[in-house]
Amino acid sequence: MGVVEDLGDSLARDVLAAMEEIGDDRLFDKVGKVLADASPTMQEAFMTAIRVRVAERRGRAFLERALEAKRTGKAMPKAPAGGDSGGH
Repeated sequence: MGVVEDLGDSLARDVLAAMEEIGDDRLFDKVGKVLADASPTMQEAFMTAIRVRVAERRGRAFLERALEAKRTGKAMPKAPAGGDSGGH
């Protein structure tokens, strides 16, 4: 990664942790607005890192629910509708 991506990802990790501590699930949006005023490039790197990290958390949570269902003999969780990317 380049400097901008590294900084954006580092800030994204810190903001996600702060969101849990503060209890503000939109803190990333507020930080993004602060960044946009100073550097749109940094803001985009930060928002990309946030989106990727949130998506990974959601995917991991789904995987954990699926494994738990399999191990306990329960019904598998359903994936959200509309998430098909054409087989990619």
